[in-house]
Amino acid sequence: MKFSFSIACRNIRRRPVRAVLMCIIILLLSFTAFIGGYLIISLQNGLDGYRARLGADIVVIPSSAQGHGTVDNVLLQGITGNYYIPQESLKKLEGIEGIEKKAGQFYLTSAKASCCSARVQIIGFDPETDFTIMPWINSSIDRDIGDGEIIIGADIAYPAYDTLRFYGESYRVAGQLEKTGTGLDNSVFTNRNTIKKIAESAANTIERETLKGIDTENAVSCVLIKVKDGFESSAVADDINIHVSKVRATPSVSMIGSVAEGFGNVSFFIGVITVGIWIIAVIIITVVFVLMINGRKKEFAVLRVAGASGKMIVSAAAAEAALICAAGAVTGLAVSALLTSPLSESIRHHFSLPFMQPDAVTVAVLSFGAVIMPLAVGVLSALLSALRITGNETGLLLREDA
Repeated sequence: MKFSFSIACRNIRRRPVRAVLMCIIILLLSFTAFIGGYLIISLQNGLDGYRARLGADIVVIPSSAQGHGTVDNVLLQGITGNYYIPQESLKKLEGIEGIEKKAGQFYLTSAKASCCSARVQIIGFDPETDFTIMPWINSSIDRDIGDGEIIIGADIAYPAYDTLRFYGESYRVAGQLEKTGTGLDNSVFTNRNTIKKIAESAANTIERETLKGIDTENAVSCVLIKVKDGFESSAVADDINIHVSKVRATPSVSMIGSVAEGFGNVSFFIGVITVGIWIIAVIIITVVFVLMINGRKKEFAVLRVAGASGKMIVSAAAAEAALICAAGAVTGLAVSALLTSPLSESIRHHFSLPFMQPDAVTVAVLSFGAVIMPLAVGVLSALLSALRITGNETGLLLREDA
């Protein structure tokens, strides 16, 4: 084994340019294997989290919210804004047939100024009627939210003193929610009494002109609806859009469907690129190692004459390939680790898709595969080529190279 390793190191030092080029190809294989798997798994996790967090059959927002993007963009990207459903529209919703229960939410965007700890979307809801946020909160916090308390999303840094400040008032952080991979991870949640207090404080500032004239006691930015059994959510949504003015109702099925379609397109694109690069790289690696081994027939023959066995020569060839591939694979993995964050943000921003990173176990499995797979390709190519050559007679090898 020491002989094989020594020969391998000498060959690499003797031809450093060839070794570096091989490392670069292996790096590309390792990089695409890790990044491709990482992005696809993260998108699937985000889609699952988005589906679980939506929790309603229909989402109703005011028509004035169109300037803030579509409903799914508000949820996916955390597009913030202050918009409210007119009270007459809320009353008309009562007469729509097929609604089993509904829950209103109050949106307020904190100002980016010294008055507030951070610019976030603050979402107020009624714990008594809510059926979408409370199951999520209950999975993270085992008690009710009291007045003056808030719950922060997973991407908001937990404050050192357990409080966040909005418009001159401090509010106690009761807990932090699990990550969803959507814009909700950058939101703050609280009950109606607390959001009313925050809104009243905001209404007194020059930055919150949009709150002037808004009844903070009853104002609603979004209504989430659960449809009765026997009714189609699309039909109920159409009924709302026809009979209730100044609002836009969207079935959650179509929202999830559009996100899933985007996920499928991006995943297919990533998959095609990954497979294409792998096919090209595997062909290049195989050809290079075959040519490299074939070009060393005389060297192998001399080693055989000097007393080295065929097994030792094959081991030396495999060891050289293993050293080159290991260096390239580990470097590729390191480059992947540096680029996962900017690539993730780019995909989430440009494609408006939920994105949630895999857990530590999944990352470890991906890392292992990103190193082992290109390593196996390179070593196997070198091993088969060396076995084919060393199977010939020593004299024949010398004559072929003469």
